[in-house]
Amino acid sequence: MTWLDNQVALITGGGSGLGRAVVERFLEEGAEVVVLDRDRERLDDLDATYDEVATVHGDVTSFADNERAVATAVDEFGRLDVFVGNAGVFDDNVSLPELDADAIGESFAELFEVNVLGYLLGARAALPELVETEGRIVFTASQASFNSDGGGILYVPSKHAIAGIVRQLAFELAPTVRVNAVAPGYVPTELSATDSLGGDRAIVTAEEFDASNHPLDIVPTPEDYTGPYVLLASRENSRPMTGTIIRADLGRSVRGITSVAGRATEFVTDGL
Repeated sequence: MTWLDNQVALITGGGSGLGRAVVERFLEEGAEVVVLDRDRERLDDLDATYDEVATVHGDVTSFADNERAVATAVDEFGRLDVFVGNAGVFDDNVSLPELDADAIGESFAELFEVNVLGYLLGARAALPELVETEGRIVFTASQASFNSDGGGILYVPSKHAIAGIVRQLAFELAPTVRVNAVAPGYVPTELSATDSLGGDRAIVTAEEFDASNHPLDIVPTPEDYTGPYVLLASRENSRPMTGTIIRADLGRSVRGITSVAGRATEFVTDGL
């Protein structure tokens, strides 16, 4: 048996990048999957590729679209066991002085509506079905949920908010529904900036990423991050966990102020 046999999951933002990798890993683990995404072309590709996937073209900032996605899971597969809130946008590392003062409100609202409100709307839409199945909610947090410099003045606070949502929902929904999250580090994927900030693909490419700035010194793929999602979605393996955020940050949280290369040199010099 695989970890997600006979489980039905709804994944937002599952058309590309990390979301697409989670979709494919869940399928490998035996799940049936519904994907809510606003990119019709990517959804068409999923439909053409997988029989165990149902797609919904919609926007995570619309409660009605989230409800349609939940209804699709029930209509197509008979139930909903897991909600994965993953859709997000980036702020292209913008700092406060770089923001046009007249546009701060618009930029803030646009980013927080996707990155924060979208998670709440999806969780609320999924909740009645998750109560029926004693299901699980898994959010995509970030290293920026704990640290500065994982984005700009809009993105970092939005991901800090996800940490609060995880803890509060875990408290509110226990013991029936478990609420956890994965906090990835750098993911080489096409996370776009908000429209008000230009809407361009804004993540550093794999070629540009400085892996030496992280203790693990690797350039990860989206697939590298899917294991924690499987763990938290698994009924048996996540049984003692709620309010947990798994930090998959390439070791950044233990980096300290000395470079990895410098520390390694010290160990060799000291004969350790």
